[in-house]
Amino acid sequence: MPPTYSVDGDPHFIIELPDRNDALCFNINDKPGTIFTLVKDTKSGILVNGQIIGDKQTPVDGKMYTYFWRFGIIQRTLGVKFEVSTKSIIGSQDGKRIKLQWSNSTSLKGDGMDIILIKDRSLTITLKNSVKFVILLHKVWKNHPYHRDYLGFYTLDTHILSPSVHGLLGQFYHGIKYEVTNLRPGEVPEKPDATMHVKGQELTVTRGWQRDFRRDVKNGENVPCWFIHNNGTGIIDGDAKDYIVSGLFKSV
Repeated sequence: MPPTYSVDGDPHFIIELPDRNDALCFNINDKPGTIFTLVKDTKSGILVNGQIIGDKQTPVDGKMYTYFWRFGIIQRTLGVKFEVSTKSIIGSQDGKRIKLQWSNSTSLKGDGMDIILIKDRSLTITLKNSVKFVILLHKVWKNHPYHRDYLGFYTLDTHILSPSVHGLLGQFYHGIKYEVTNLRPGEVPEKPDATMHVKGQELTVTRGWQRDFRRDVKNGENVPCWFIHNNGTGIIDGDAKDYIVSGLFKSV
């Protein structure tokens, strides 16, 4: 299986590494409305940003969850631009504009891209000679007291992108070197702690799992992973706030 890089849930980032039969995961938390750069590859002209949204109100457990609800995707060399939200999908290429609704299924073939939309479930965007993105729609029941609809974002065929690709997901596209030692009991019996040696640092990580929803959009499949605490500190370059941008299609 090729590696998969995804963000889904509240926001759970998963870096699947099939060559090691392993995965890394971390959460990024910030205030609702914040826009993060997920993928930025200036050489191939690709930019993907995502905006988070919060629960309708703070749940009884007092923890405000945030989710991605809108993505901006640009492929400059192909003249492709997409705004994908929980409400609709708006795409354009060289000035030609399309608007799609999640309530329909459709497939479109263009000069630089192919689109497959499966009703109320997934959007697959394949960019010519480049990367493939899969966006999943998670619908909650309409009158849910707390949660809102949200999106999951999965990247495939990432090896085609340049070595300089970056972003919260993009920086992992060409692999990451780490070693895990000193497995020991954690706070929860089924979730042991360990020491991760990565980027010249030692991090305390916890064995847990996150969900990959590609095959089962409702329940997902558990992916065992090493969880990196504190907004991915130590595994991501810099600080989570370094990836915040001012607009859905902005690179700064």
